[in-house]
Amino acid sequence: MEDSKIANATVTSMLTDLGIDASYTSPVLQSLAATDSKYLRDLKLNVAGALKSKHLNAKEAALLALSTAVNQKNNTLIAAFEKMAVKEGASAEEIAETHACASLLSLNNVFYRFRHYMKGNEYYNNTPAGVRMSIMMAPAMGKELFELMSLSVSALNGCEQCVTSHEHSVKALGTGEARIYDVIRLAAVIKSLTVVI
Repeated sequence: MEDSKIANATVTSMLTDLGIDASYTSPVLQSLAATDSKYLRDLKLNVAGALKSKHLNAKEAALLALSTAVNQKNNTLIAAFEKMAVKEGASAEEIAETHACASLLSLNNVFYRFRHYMKGNEYYNNTPAGVRMSIMMAPAMGKELFELMSLSVSALNGCEQCVTSHEHSVKALGTGEARIYDVIRLAAVIKSLTVVI
């Protein structure tokens, strides 16, 4: 009974930190709160730590978290991270661009993953993709953050060719490995949150 109270307090605290109504619940949250407070505490700490990376400012972290929520189609977290991003100074254009980035990368990740699987096929690999990607040219959020977001969404979607390409691009823009690492950790932690919320 005591563990259940601690777990419920952890859930309430985590939801409040995310700007989600404390009465929100899901079957997974209910199950975890009823049986295992340890994981919920870990999840709360993981989320808080990932959002407060020393290599990302608060606006960048909120937008990157939003891109993961959009990629995972989690409406509760999309609303929460949009609110958080606005609070941290993100413009409507940057938020819309985050949605567009996740959408574009869902296209690219399928297409380039197929090409990678079929790497010996000259036709597939030499025929132009035939898709427009002008949003990548001069993004409102800046090229470096857009490339980091593209990298994190590509990692979520498991496209090796896109991960390699975006990691190379972001390094060419002067981004260090510690910042890249924290972006990927944030995407992984927020994806784990989408399973629970």
